[in-house]
Amino acid sequence: MSDTPHPAAEAEAAGWAPLRPDAVRLRGVTRRGRPCELIDNTGAALPAAELRAILDALIAHDRLGFAVTSAAGGVTLDLGRPETAHVQIAGGLYRLIVHRYTARIEPF
Repeated sequence: MSDTPHPAAEAEAAGWAPLRPDAVRLRGVTRRGRPCELIDNTGAALPAAELRAILDALIAHDRLGFAVTSAAGGVTLDLGRPETAHVQIAGGLYRLIVHRYTARIEPF
């Protein structure tokens, strides 16, 4: 048995919102062949086509997985730190959290 916690357990331990029972998961594969996913944790029934476009863009721009350089331009890496951004989907503004091979969309 591995000592590595499940990504959902890590996210909740970091203070993120717990996964909703109606969370929507879209699965994909990174350019390096690793499984990845986008989780819509908003409960807002966001359009599937827009969610797929976001996941495809994250994959195309190599945003999922471990970063090879610091996002802040420094010389050290923090492999456990998630990256966050804001995205507008169907007229609403949401938080996008990318951590390793999982991206989550959550309300503010």
